[in-house]
Amino acid sequence: MRRLAFAFAAVAIAGVAPAIAQVPLDGFVIARKACDATPSIRNAANEGGTVLAVGQAYRLLGENRANGTHYYVELPDAQPSRRWIEKSCGDWVRLVAAAEAFDRPAGGGGTDAGDAGGAVDQDAAADPSGTPGAGTGASGGQHRDLLLAVSWQPAFCETHASKAECRSQTDTRFDATHFTLHGLWPQPNGTFYCGVSDADRSADDRSDWESLPATAVDAETRQALDEVMPGSQSDLDRHEWTKHGSCYGTSADEYFDDALALMTKLNASPVQALFAGAIGRPLSDSDIRAAFDQAFGAGAGARVQISCVRDGNRRLVGELLINLQGEVTANPDLAALLAAAPEARPSRDCDGFVDAVGLQ
Repeated sequence: MRRLAFAFAAVAIAGVAPAIAQVPLDGFVIARKACDATPSIRNAANEGGTVLAVGQAYRLLGENRANGTHYYVELPDAQPSRRWIEKSCGDWVRLVAAAEAFDRPAGGGGTDAGDAGGAVDQDAAADPSGTPGAGTGASGGQHRDLLLAVSWQPAFCETHASKAECRSQTDTRFDATHFTLHGLWPQPNGTFYCGVSDADRSADDRSDWESLPATAVDAETRQALDEVMPGSQSDLDRHEWTKHGSCYGTSADEYFDDALALMTKLNASPVQALFAGAIGRPLSDSDIRAAFDQAFGAGAGARVQISCVRDGNRRLVGELLINLQGEVTANPDLAALLAAAPEARPSRDCDGFVDAVGLQ
């Protein structure tokens, strides 16, 4: 496992604000050319710009004018970090409220899309460039803009009863009272399949996860995954590594170690205690966000999107989608990762039941 010091991906404002008027934009620019990124447009020829890394995602701040010629972006390792690039250098990827809740095939059922506030399924949302794997992780170094998707497994199993992890679930197993790992997803949405073969991508697309290569993790990580990601019984770990982890910028072992470290922090927090104490009764969105604020500081709850799933006439809390920004270490500062992240997009209230093990 890596042992790297925590560092925010959000960069402090450096240098003097540009003289050119700026029209704000949000999202990322995926570099398609090794263009110069310069502190100003007017003096670009004399400034010896920092060169963009092809395939890397850079946070977008604005453009020089409406429908202008240049994007204003952040390059974390440059001084000053805020720079101009010609629009022809990359593709604008808008920020999307991501939801891949319960996106696991077979067994019937599915997400209650209306209760998820119209959030976009990451598997359905295409990279507008048409190029898979256009993420920071593809060019080396741990990806820093992340979405941690965690499930409440009893709710998942209500609509996926035939899956192996649901057939074997008991009321004394870890996932009966703790959050489980769905995935750790590099952002922006569309950062998929970095360096993955066409054959493996095709197998993943058709949900033939068993045919994907076995996840290359050590025995300790495997033991932890089997507990915290019960979906690994159905090869969820192979899918998550192939589609998302391949863009994280590390080995599979480090990727899952980081995800598990985040889960340890979450499951040791008042958020888990709230859910475990509410089994069989409803929780409101405000209750859940307040627990995040209590555990990780004021404003943490605003970084969380809450997704519900329908089970007959019941609405169940199914998944939490948690925005994070920064470098994950062996002992991650979850409060800092949340504080550095953007707020979640507003969504329709969920207010669902916390389900107990067993079909209701």
